Amino acid sequence: MKRKNYDPSDIKPFKLSRSKIELFCECPFCFYLDRKLGVPQPSGFPFNLNSAVDHLLKKEFDLYRAKGEAHPLMLNHKIDAIPFQHEKLEDWRKNQKGISYLHEPTRFLVMGAIDDVWITPAGELIIVDYKATSKAGEINLDADWQINYKRQMEIYQWLFRQNGFQVSPTGYFVYCNGKKDVPEFGECLKFEISVIPYLGNDTWVEQKLLEIHSTLNTEKPPESNPSCSLCSYRLAANGVLV
Repeated sequence: MKRKNYDPSDIKPFKLSRSKIELFCECPFCFYLDRKLGVPQPSGFPFNLNSAVDHLLKKEFDLYRAKGEAHPLMLNHKIDAIPFQHEKLEDWRKNQKGISYLHEPTRFLVMGAIDDVWITPAGELIIVDYKATSKAGEINLDADWQINYKRQMEIYQWLFRQNGFQVSPTGYFVYCNGKKDVPEFGECLKFEISVIPYLGNDTWVEQKLLEIHSTLNTEKPPESNPSCSLCSYRLAANGVLV
């Protein structure tokens, strides 16, 4: 039977995905409901177009991976690297597997599914994440909500370091922006692609895992995040039902 709830008395490793760590960062109360009490958040709608872009990018970079050559985007942005070949790459990309590490102090089996990994001539791995959107203006990582993208990158960097790999502090976001200013659709969605470097810092991950462990081992739920939309909805609903 698939285990869902955290049990402090169980000595088996407890699976903790990258997305659940992000949930704790966003709202400890919602995280507690999910991992401790077994009440997950409502499922969101699937982003099928984003998934299609992700799939096609992987196929394209894999062509250059097989040849041991740099992708043109890497050459255009003067990134001295090639796509990394590894026997576990396909597992690292799968949501139910990913790359994992057993964090002994908490017994958490921390997991995350990556999009891509590049390697420099010096043997450093570069973590790469694909993103897709459609917006006017410059593509960047400056919005407040994009902190979750940055934490995502840093958790991946941490996971690879814990698995013994030499990892570059700089990762890259391959950001695809669907164009709306073309004269006609013509059964083809056109994109402008930006390759955005990000200097990660994963020093927060260890402390966050300890905080999560402490939270799961208490019987009293933590305070909710005042800016959490789901918590605000619960409070509003409770207010009119009482």
